[in-house]
Amino acid sequence: MVAPEPGSRIEIQSYKHDGTLHRIWESSLVLKGTESEIIGANDRTKVKESDGRVWLTREPAICYFHSEHWFNIIGMIRNNGIHYYCNLSSPFIYEDGALKYIDYDLDVKVFPDMTYHLLDEDEYSLHSKIMHYPIEIDRILQKNLKLLKHWIHQQKGPFAPDFIDNWYERYLTYR
Repeated sequence: MVAPEPGSRIEIQSYKHDGTLHRIWESSLVLKGTESEIIGANDRTKVKESDGRVWLTREPAICYFHSEHWFNIIGMIRNNGIHYYCNLSSPFIYEDGALKYIDYDLDVKVFPDMTYHLLDEDEYSLHSKIMHYPIEIDRILQKNLKLLKHWIHQQKGPFAPDFIDNWYERYLTYR
């Protein structure tokens, strides 16, 4: 897999298990691009929903994707601290100038004090039945949810104290 170059702009495409397009973030700046890890940033970027709605993100965000982990992490920089939104998802692929992944419904919202809430369990249950998620997908997602919670508790990866701030500073050098 080819990786995007730092300083380039990419589109982020989220799909559902059945292959339907879920959501597109029109433009994110690549801060780090390797075959296994992509770190990007955006601020007030246009987002297109599968139902045709379009909206703009409200704050600067640092986006973390890994080719081996079944989650991605968005660190949103707000006045009262960094809020995280974590999607349980397939590992990313990068092709045709876009980062792509499958969104598996479950999300974890993490607050600046590192408390968190698991979201959308009902949506996961419904889509699991409708789209016939294989039992192996459920096992993988539960294992990765446990790993994600460990990262939160241990403040690893994007949850490390200076991770988001340091990447945001790099983002500002491109602006």
